[in-house]
Amino acid sequence: MRLNIIFFFLFLPFVVLAKNKVPKSIYDFKVMGLNGKTINFAKFKGKKILIVNTPSMADNHRDYAEIEAAYQKYKDKMVVIGFLDDDYGPPPGSKREVDYSTKNYHVTFPLAARVIVKGSEMTPIYKWLTQSRYNKYKDTEVKWDFQKYLINEKGVLVAEFDPKVKMTTPEVVAAIEK
Repeated sequence: MRLNIIFFFLFLPFVVLAKNKVPKSIYDFKVMGLNGKTINFAKFKGKKILIVNTPSMADNHRDYAEIEAAYQKYKDKMVVIGFLDDDYGPPPGSKREVDYSTKNYHVTFPLAARVIVKGSEMTPIYKWLTQSRYNKYKDTEVKWDFQKYLINEKGVLVAEFDPKVKMTTPEVVAAIEK
């Protein structure tokens, strides 16, 4: 029994590290979708990926509408993944709150389950997006809801857009159409 306890404490740090391990490639990520199914990023090879942190309840419906419009326009060559976060809004609530985005903004792009996009508990995919040691692009900080990260067809992070930058601005359109 005592040997088991010692063994447990010796290997616990490795188990924790494995759980929070940040993959080298965006294509190695698998995240839980809001629908309970796994979103496997390996399926998106050959397409651009736009990752956006989204609130589960938002007053700013134009952001959802613009992101959805871009998804519809470019869905043959780009997938949008929205990550619900609790960093800037109310804590997790009822199913009604989670469904709010889909029903009120007619969002059809995949939504991932709630994540943490800031601080010491940041989810691994956001560590990859925001830290140059993983993304080989640059260090960034998620400033607010609707921050956008664009990954090219080869899985390389190529652009990051401030939450205030709209999907229709020339710089965003050029990056998507490049």
